Amino acid sequence: MFKKDISAGSKSKVKSSAQRAIRQKVLDTYPALEPYIDDILPKKEQLDLVKLPDRCSLYTLGPRPLFFQHMDDALLPHLTLVHKYPQCFSKLRIDRGAIRFVLSGASLMVPGLTSPGGRLPGEAVADGGSDFRYGKEELDEGDVVVIEAEGKETACFVGQLAMGTADMKTKKKGQACRAGHYLGDGLWNLGLD
Repeated sequence: MFKKDISAGSKSKVKSSAQRAIRQKVLDTYPALEPYIDDILPKKEQLDLVKLPDRCSLYTLGPRPLFFQHMDDALLPHLTLVHKYPQCFSKLRIDRGAIRFVLSGASLMVPGLTSPGGRLPGEAVADGGSDFRYGKEELDEGDVVVIEAEGKETACFVGQLAMGTADMKTKKKGQACRAGHYLGDGLWNLGLD
């Protein structure tokens, strides 16, 4: 979605009623953010809407990007927000071989998640352990996910699933995520000052 460098378009202030609706939508979509919502979207702070190319909108608090949205799709968190609150989002992990493709803007494919280095929900991380870092519940098509990379500490991609994780485990091929936001893309490099 943001493969090329982009420039910010017009910037406008979000009305307080719309800001309350966005806050509620964030809480409905990401319930784990509730303890941090006053830090992320303070009630007394002014939320700004920045227009981006291809009918995308970016919600910012001053120079800090928070969420972006393509037309009426789901609100997706910016990677800076994901890095600050990583425990609040559904996560999957890609293997080492998929990292360079994801960071060059290619679609995330299922083999990168189902290979030995990848992780899907319901798989224990440690050998024979019970650490379900990537969750126990299967995720459905359209769910927002954060993608971590094998051997790395921070997330590298955020997007929406193109197929459910249960289907990924059985089919083991196809596109896993629709285009989203990744480290080093145009949205990551966007200057908001």
